Amino acid sequence: MEKWRATSNLRRSLKSILNRQLSSVSEFRYLNEKRSCQSSFNLIRDCKSLGQVNAIQHRCFSSASTLVQRNPSFSTLNFDDISYFKGLLGEKSVIQDEDRLETVNTDWMHKYKGSSKLLLLPRSTEEVAQILRYCNSRCLAVVPQGGNTGLVGGSVPVFDEVIVNVSSMNNIISFDKVSGILVCEAGCILENLISFLDNQGFIMPLDLGAKGSCQIGGNVSTNAGGLRLVRYGSLHENVLGLEAVLANGDVLDMLGTLRKDNTGYDLKHLFIGSEGSLGIVTKVSILTPPKLSSVNIAFLACNDYSSCQKLLMEAKRKLGEILSAFEFLDTEAMNLVLHQFDGVRNPLPASMHNFYILIETTGSDESYNREKLEAFLLSSMEDGLISDGVLAQDINQASSFWRIREGVPEALMKAGAVYKYDLSLPVEKMYDLVDDMRIRLGDMAKVVGYGHLGDGNLHLNVSAPEYDDKILEQIEPYVYEWTSKHRGSISAEHGLGLMKANKIYYSKSAETVQTMASIKKLLDPNGILNPYKVLPHSLNS
Repeated sequence: MEKWRATSNLRRSLKSILNRQLSSVSEFRYLNEKRSCQSSFNLIRDCKSLGQVNAIQHRCFSSASTLVQRNPSFSTLNFDDISYFKGLLGEKSVIQDEDRLETVNTDWMHKYKGSSKLLLLPRSTEEVAQILRYCNSRCLAVVPQGGNTGLVGGSVPVFDEVIVNVSSMNNIISFDKVSGILVCEAGCILENLISFLDNQGFIMPLDLGAKGSCQIGGNVSTNAGGLRLVRYGSLHENVLGLEAVLANGDVLDMLGTLRKDNTGYDLKHLFIGSEGSLGIVTKVSILTPPKLSSVNIAFLACNDYSSCQKLLMEAKRKLGEILSAFEFLDTEAMNLVLHQFDGVRNPLPASMHNFYILIETTGSDESYNREKLEAFLLSSMEDGLISDGVLAQDINQASSFWRIREGVPEALMKAGAVYKYDLSLPVEKMYDLVDDMRIRLGDMAKVVGYGHLGDGNLHLNVSAPEYDDKILEQIEPYVYEWTSKHRGSISAEHGLGLMKANKIYYSKSAETVQTMASIKKLLDPNGILNPYKVLPHSLNS
């Protein structure tokens, strides 16, 4: 009887927590107009014309400086080139307006800026093919671009490369309700695809904070991970086929819609995650799961990182097939979001906690799934893994929970200078790096840790009032060496781009990188596609 009473009291305590309501619920240079670098790198070029000097001191806000040289084999644009593109695409799809070029030359974080003088907006695969065929014959370098939401400088020019933006290729080609297979063009915005599928009773297996701007072609080209990879896997698992245009204009039709196809090499995987360096993705076929009726979200607090790990293990065991997201953020991340956004409230306002966990479950039986989640939460409280928590009572509360987690990147940008690192590490080691960096940096900067705990992806961020070489010297190469020592990856989901191209050896062997370079040489012998990105500059020259 005493044991029953204890359990009953715990259950009542849990229900009280679960029912809590929120009160409301290069020419290339780095940009930083408001928070300029106070360093010796004022030598960075601010070139005004296409033909200027061929080398720059490449200043990174989140990576040590490297020397980038313009490939001398690349041509520069002339009047005949512009005339050809206008004849092919029409005047409106050949952009030379300085204001529009300013936007597409600059990355989302305002860290990277190229000096392209030409933006092309093809409307079809054939137009992309003709553009690349011509550029290859003229040895004009090209940057493929979608929503331009990348974080490593992969989607903007380094020098004067021609920008080929596929935003106008935004048609949904077909959707099969029986198989759940969606076929669409590369320029479709992710959020639009999510809305389309929602109306069909399906969901995208990919969900990102940048979904309102990012495009599926860019998602595929960077192998974007996102918030629900723990449930649905990566795009290598969900993309059934794609169409891509090679540097010479050849179109590879790999737009299959079959779950099984063992006929030779599965070449589509070369283009998933290659960041437009092997070809421009123009169409995608993707397997989408049915939308399930029961979605529950819990926002929880843990006293220490060990409890977070144990909670993840228990969630995988006890929630199993209904677990769709397992995100974490530390108290520094929570503080940033609360201070940088008006109207955002802590779901657990009684006190600040060391760690916060967002758990989402998705299933087909609301009663069963909610009971299963509540039982898991109760047992986790009994075991001391959870110190506090709240279960969303409606869609508004659920959205407010996600707003906290998805708002961390923007909050970091609002706070000042930020050095960003996207790492894959063994779960048991992930937060050790955050602790080490706090000891290493002391009072010089704030170290923020958050990310996708369910798949071992740490977003390590160092926040400071302004960029400082002394801070950077304490971060790099230490972060990369630490990650390599623990057999991790220096890029979990953001890609390598320009920022980490020379850092690839921390995660890949010399033989592996050389094989990658051989594939690049085979598919793009003139090296015109997204040059200076992905592979070390010594292999790209």
